[in-house]
Amino acid sequence: PLVALTGGIASGKSTIAARLAAHGAEIVDADRIVRDVQAPGSPVLDRIVAAFGDGVVAPDGTLDRAALGALVFADDDARARLNAIVHPAVREESARRFRTAFAADPDRVVVYDVPLLAEARSDDPWDLVLVADAPADLRIRRMVELRGMDEADAAARVAAQVDDAARRALADVVIDTGGDLAHTLRQVDAVWDGLPSLIAARRR
Repeated sequence: PLVALTGGIASGKSTIAARLAAHGAEIVDADRIVRDVQAPGSPVLDRIVAAFGDGVVAPDGTLDRAALGALVFADDDARARLNAIVHPAVREESARRFRTAFAADPDRVVVYDVPLLAEARSDDPWDLVLVADAPADLRIRRMVELRGMDEADAAARVAAQVDDAARRALADVVIDTGGDLAHTLRQVDAVWDGLPSLIAARRR
């Protein structure tokens, strides 16, 4: 089965993915694919440079994500141009990784850890959609306390993403990550144990 896992920034998605991996799921990480398809020498990086200029390349030839982020963060048109370059490449590479995983084991649970599910991948043929969900104010506090971010910057990151209600609307299962770690892990364990019935319910 192919499971999508999404959630807003600092919602505990990585914690859920790690627990599912411990149960035996294969995790395909969308953020890692984004980095891979933008590697030096890649067609995607060449197209990004053509669209946004040499200023988005670091001295070592890699993509300067901070410089690119500054260009597109508050500019919807620029972000749309970037997404038109990156999203198709990520879609193609993720599909290749899914095929590889299922070729090795057709019964494997493959989890796609994807921040932008609501924005880019909501119509894909998932067997189940899991959403990590915690209140925005808690997620902002986590970014400030755990990642050392400025509060205004953290709030802007949250505001730039699709709102929580849109993500919850896609969910077959909402995992409440607003409590302590044990509370989150208990829910993940219950999802793992109930996967066949949850998938059957979605198909109905």
